[in-house]
Amino acid sequence: MTPPIRYRIVAANPRAHLFNVTLTVTEPAPAGCRVSLPAWIPGSYMIREFARHIVQIKARNGRRPVKLTKIDKHTWQAAPCNGTLTIEYAVYAWDLSVRAAHLDETHGFFNGTSVFLSVQGREAARHEVEIVRPAGRAFTAWRVATSLSRALATPPQAFGHYQANSYDELIDHPVEMGSFTLAGFSACGVRHQVAITGRHDCDTARLTADLKRVCEAQIRLFHGVRAGLPNKLQDVPFKRYLFMVLAVGDGYGGLEHRASTALICSRNDLPHAGMQGTTEGYRTFLGLCSHEYFHAWNVKRIRPAAFTPYDLRQENYTRLLWAFEGITSYYDDLMLLRAGLITLQEYLDTLARTIRNVLRGSGRLKQPVAESSFDAWVKFYRQDENAPNAIVSYYAKGALVALCLDLLLRQATRGAKSLDDVMRLLWRDYGARNLGVPEDGIEQAVYATGGAALKPRLAAFFRAAVQGTRDLPLAVLLGAAGFKLTVDAGRAPSLGVRTTTAPDGLRLAHVLDGGGAQAGGLSAGDVVVAIDGIKVSADSLDKNLGRKPLGAMVQVHAFRRDELIQRAIRLGGSELSVKLEKA
Repeated sequence: MTPPIRYRIVAANPRAHLFNVTLTVTEPAPAGCRVSLPAWIPGSYMIREFARHIVQIKARNGRRPVKLTKIDKHTWQAAPCNGTLTIEYAVYAWDLSVRAAHLDETHGFFNGTSVFLSVQGREAARHEVEIVRPAGRAFTAWRVATSLSRALATPPQAFGHYQANSYDELIDHPVEMGSFTLAGFSACGVRHQVAITGRHDCDTARLTADLKRVCEAQIRLFHGVRAGLPNKLQDVPFKRYLFMVLAVGDGYGGLEHRASTALICSRNDLPHAGMQGTTEGYRTFLGLCSHEYFHAWNVKRIRPAAFTPYDLRQENYTRLLWAFEGITSYYDDLMLLRAGLITLQEYLDTLARTIRNVLRGSGRLKQPVAESSFDAWVKFYRQDENAPNAIVSYYAKGALVALCLDLLLRQATRGAKSLDDVMRLLWRDYGARNLGVPEDGIEQAVYATGGAALKPRLAAFFRAAVQGTRDLPLAVLLGAAGFKLTVDAGRAPSLGVRTTTAPDGLRLAHVLDGGGAQAGGLSAGDVVVAIDGIKVSADSLDKNLGRKPLGAMVQVHAFRRDELIQRAIRLGGSELSVKLEKA
């Protein structure tokens, strides 16, 4: 029997933000052990070079040092040795996000991709982890929240021993440690928990009741729940699920895992005792939870063949992110509607914002959403000042493609089929069988659901909407479903820019295609200080421009670096407004 790979991780110095990790390899390869840290984390498609945070590393065989040679940016080769190899290293953890690791005196958090070196050739072995409490009286109340499997001797939420059946499984269960609030609920017989870290006044009873409805709606979609219970409980792909929430003053983000999700939110977006109705911030947070939970099926199990298995050393290219992120983005708010947590008009307003976000960027006319998926590594996750003019979001446009597919299927089959059937088919043929979806797999599943008669129309739609850059037939499809979509060109005078506040004026973050600023020679990064000789600020810009007619010429003074420039700009209309309502 192959011995397990063992780790010991200690929050060794919270004030210096350092985790100490010990990796033990009982039977290293005769030619020497090679270890590496991932370059990226699944679900976030950008090379992040986590190994740069290893600040110290050494190896030994018993008490004898073993030479470690770094052979590339994230890989080390240990010299051959007889018997157990031990590698000790320190990881700097000061990334307050869902993607990496963070440690201070208030809490600790890590993804395995940031802290656990993999032993090449031993990734399929059993992996065991001892999570050790920080030393000191200040940390005696700390607990552990993770979906990793506990060893029998480790109580729930305790520091101690955890285990995984492979390296892939090990890194798919992030760990939170600290003095968090813990609440639980059951959804279709499956245990769920919410761990909230950070200062907050959350009404956990309200939150868990609402999340229960969201989770049950999604389980019903994939597993055909009847009378509140799944037909086959073992079909649900996890035995328990954990929402890990970090509440901060201002933040937003989530990352999916196979039985948990890591979330960051504003503490004011959480529900509070006595709160009436659902605030916009709370709706946004519930939508984030819904999105990441849907990923437990769509991307964690139903995933591209390019991710089966993941190659964490380099980019993994696929043209299907529009489906895995876009379809998930379509369902996240739709599930809130199905769960009865938002009204139909609130859902339509959210959908209208998505439509507006896509239509207001000229990048949609240049970059197909399939290409956006492929180039996520270098474009979507590394956006610059020209992004609105050059790229389209596979999240937002992907959600609208999913909406169109859902409406096409429903209307062509008179309600007999929908995108729900496509998702169940993908689960049955790929997710439940642990098979990767080929690059044409989404299209083929839609064709199979719609039937032979509908295939030519669907194929034409895929060519135009996914491989092409033509605007989607939203008004026609929504109109046939009984909804009215109104898109109006902005009538308020505008420079055709998006701005951020700078200490000395308004900094131009984006200069949009077709706008007066671009035609007149302003550029992103310019700091506007005056228009027609009058100082402007974030508060006064719209008031200043609103007194002028469309088409008027204005004189703009701005600093480009340290040089004062003057440009004559013709005012165009403001950005689109979009309204969606029941006809």
